[in-house]
Amino acid sequence: MKKIYFLKTCDTCRRILKQINTEGFVLQEIKTDPITVQQLEEMYALTNSYEDLFNKRSKKYKAMDLKNQNLSEIDYKQLILDEYTFLKRPVIIVDNHIFVGNAKKTVEALKAFLK
Repeated sequence: MKKIYFLKTCDTCRRILKQINTEGFVLQEIKTDPITVQQLEEMYALTNSYEDLFNKRSKKYKAMDLKNQNLSEIDYKQLILDEYTFLKRPVIIVDNHIFVGNAKKTVEALKAFLK
């Protein structure tokens, strides 16, 4: 499976997608086509952490004062399902490998993997 979960209004997602060859990937824009429980569980199976999939830079994260709450894995899962901006993006899955987020080292690892 080759899949990319992204947000088309996110400049960073667009920049990263321009840097890689997306031919053969299924692209899913998460605002217009929200992720399902099954899709999130597939991501979890590759990371073993909903927190790793969670975007702590989201404006809603600050607005909801979530940093001062003790969130469990189940909380992170539900928040991601409830609000698309809570999914760290982009999420790129290539077979049994997952690349989450836009950190420079993640993008470099992805590019090296795809060569």
